[in-house]
Amino acid sequence: MDNGHHSDGSDGAATLGVGLISVGWMGKLHTRAYQAIPVVYPELGVRPRLVRAADTAPDRAAYAREVLGYARASADYRDVLADPEVDVVSICGPNHVHREIAVAAAKAGKPFWIEKPVGRDVTETADVAAAAREAGVETSVGYNYRGAPAVERIRELIADGTLGRITNIRSVFYCGYAAEPKGALSWRFRREFAGSGALGDLLSHVVDLVQYVVGPIGEVSSLLSTVHTERPILPMGSGTHFAVIEDGEMAPVENDDHAAALVRFAPGPYTTGAVGTIEASRVIVGPQCGLAIEVYGTEGSASWNFEQLNEFRLCLGRGGPNVGYTTVLANASMGDYSRFQPGPANSMGFDDLKVIEAKKFLTALTGGARLGATIHDAHQDAQVLAAVAASSEDGLWHPVSTVPDATYGRQPHAEATHA
Repeated sequence: MDNGHHSDGSDGAATLGVGLISVGWMGKLHTRAYQAIPVVYPELGVRPRLVRAADTAPDRAAYAREVLGYARASADYRDVLADPEVDVVSICGPNHVHREIAVAAAKAGKPFWIEKPVGRDVTETADVAAAAREAGVETSVGYNYRGAPAVERIRELIADGTLGRITNIRSVFYCGYAAEPKGALSWRFRREFAGSGALGDLLSHVVDLVQYVVGPIGEVSSLLSTVHTERPILPMGSGTHFAVIEDGEMAPVENDDHAAALVRFAPGPYTTGAVGTIEASRVIVGPQCGLAIEVYGTEGSASWNFEQLNEFRLCLGRGGPNVGYTTVLANASMGDYSRFQPGPANSMGFDDLKVIEAKKFLTALTGGARLGATIHDAHQDAQVLAAVAASSEDGLWHPVSTVPDATYGRQPHAEATHA
């Protein structure tokens, strides 16, 4: 196998040196996903090895070494990029460090798996995409929801024409993590560290899901709003955005709580004339992780919500005695479901979607098809978000600039690089 990997001499599998930057919740998920690869996808012939982790918090660096099992750990991310035994890098830090670290990873020749949003705005995302393109490194971006088996099936129903010509869609991400007005003013509410609010944090998932399942968004008309304009101050690194502070010193919220847009799709095989709505809120009361998509076509419709991850609703046909929706349970015919569970109603979870994401990344890295979200897909998503932000300022329809390298898994890997 290319890319500096080598056989471990036992079962013929190639070892893959893993580097991790930032050892929070998502860093732990990336680690567990790598560890699951030989068990869930043995045919890949890849055995990840945890080489080096970095986190500015000493206790997290120690956790990476002593609990997660990384051979080495330190405070400086540059140590990860400079380590010759590191073949791939997971970048799981907060938004404001993404551009710096990802560009450095590309320049170091390290393929990277980075969480979203890649940049605080489209310019930062474009910088990362350019660096990856120039270096020729494989990339993966943390849009894990697209790997849900039900989502993959809905995508197939659109692509094979089962739903007919798509007329309209509705997709939302309703998440109540900031519904409490006394919830702390964490980094997510400050432009310097997060960039936008619900727009980048939540609507980015909506945009990626819609463009992966249905097709490219061509034009938007939008609005942004901030519901809770002040929050109690939380020192950096002392808690999370779930912390609640009573009688704390208040400071302004600097970005959006809610984002919504009308969309028109670019013409495609089944999307000519298709329109829709996309929306996200971080302060909504009720939904907790309500990422959902509804797709309506001339021959049928389908809908899915992450809060019911392992099922979707399907209606085929326009009449007859049994017209209406059927609830379809995820099963072995959908996506990668059979890799995790033997039959319907044995539920998959969020962590499993990260394993699928890791598999898609390593498949491309070892010369297979690019099936996962790439930095170029993320750049295209960022173009949509930029158009949404611009439209919210002037109230006009804004076209979405196109990124030629964005494929959303619709094209095979350009070059085979199997050893």
